[in-house]
Amino acid sequence: MKKLALLMIAATALLSACVAYEVPDHRERPVYRDDRGLRDRDRDGVPDRADRDRDGDGVPNRRDSRPNNPRRY
Repeated sequence: MKKLALLMIAATALLSACVAYEVPDHRERPVYRDDRGLRDRDRDGVPDRADRDRDGDGVPNRRDSRPNNPRRY
């Protein structure tokens, strides 16, 4: 009985280290959202509604004719 208990403890110790989880791939989503659901188009950490340069092209939104397109301003 002791041998069986030791065998079960050893098997449990070996199996407890085997953990599988899925790593999220952020490249699949074209528009990124943080944990609160706020959009961050240029991925600079500032939500779009508070970002002065939403698309990250270096032109402020108020002077950018296309503030959501980084290739045009």
